[in-house]
Amino acid sequence: MHIALFGTSADPPTMAHQQILVWLSHHYDQVAVWASDNPFKSHQTPLEHRTRMLRLLIEEIDPPRRTIQLHPELSDPRALATVERAGDRWPTATFTYVIGSDLVAQLPRWYRVADLLQQVKLLVVRRPGYALEDRDLAELRQLGAEVAIADFQGLEVSSSAYRSAKDADLVARPIEDYIHREHLYDAQHECQDDAPKSLTPSGH
Repeated sequence: MHIALFGTSADPPTMAHQQILVWLSHHYDQVAVWASDNPFKSHQTPLEHRTRMLRLLIEEIDPPRRTIQLHPELSDPRALATVERAGDRWPTATFTYVIGSDLVAQLPRWYRVADLLQQVKLLVVRRPGYALEDRDLAELRQLGAEVAIADFQGLEVSSSAYRSAKDADLVARPIEDYIHREHLYDAQHECQDDAPKSLTPSGH
């Protein structure tokens, strides 16, 4: 079984995440999803709210993709811990760790990255505004990474754009309803890192 590991610190998860999940579900036997805390930025919304919104996003996929499953137990600030938990959960599986092109240059600085790359393949999803540099990919391969590039580009939609504009079209309707019900993003205080993070994985 080949499992795609997709963690995101998106705040909130958007339609771009839903597109990625559907694409992954057509290319992998299973897609394991979780909300994460990114140690490189401050989070406006607690992890439990982001997990609930991610669950709503998955439930809103039509037609349903049963291979997409939320696994909050995989969430950890360090990707290596996430992968080790996945290995305990699915001991015979092969894993591909999904990241956005915005994280390629950063990945060599992740915690025990060489150990991480021995346990997973990498799939890079292109994001608008974040070009893939050959030198960055070469550095990953020098560290032992097996890297593939997804053959599609994500939507030009980001969590920070929603927080700024409150555009309901950027998120699924159940998430918009949840945001209003829980009074999320009422006070405008952006994350410390205001760049879009629609594909930030769990941990570094």
